[in-house]
Amino acid sequence: MRPSWDSYFMEIATVVSQRSTCLRRKVGAVIVKDKRLLTTGYNGAPTGLKHCLETGCLRQERNVPSGERHELCRGLHAEQNAVIQGALHGVSIQGADLYCTHYPCSLCAKMLVNAGIKRIVSKENYPDELARQLLEEAGIKVEIYHEIKGDS
Repeated sequence: MRPSWDSYFMEIATVVSQRSTCLRRKVGAVIVKDKRLLTTGYNGAPTGLKHCLETGCLRQERNVPSGERHELCRGLHAEQNAVIQGALHGVSIQGADLYCTHYPCSLCAKMLVNAGIKRIVSKENYPDELARQLLEEAGIKVEIYHEIKGDS
């Protein structure tokens, strides 16, 4: 049986997450428009800089809880990297859908609002109430992915 479009793109996001160099959480994201893959992103250090795999995790060293003090990290989030990839290569993501293995944080939510993302499909939740409020206020449809087999 063919996978649904949501299953297909979430599986791709899951594979993308395997490139992550984060020691705490492997996250993958893909941006899709009209059933076409536009960009991908995973969490890790900026291009050309040492990864946490090499330097250690600043957040772990400082006991920073999940969902707090996002600036205390060498890495970019998967959603950020997917948006940046579009900007870097001149690919408009306005009106597109984001498939992500984890729910966006409030920093990513604000960026996704301004990038014109219209729908977010997330595999796992994330404890960030502000992100939920911002996405709801912006009218971005957010769905928690539940694997469903079959054509769509």
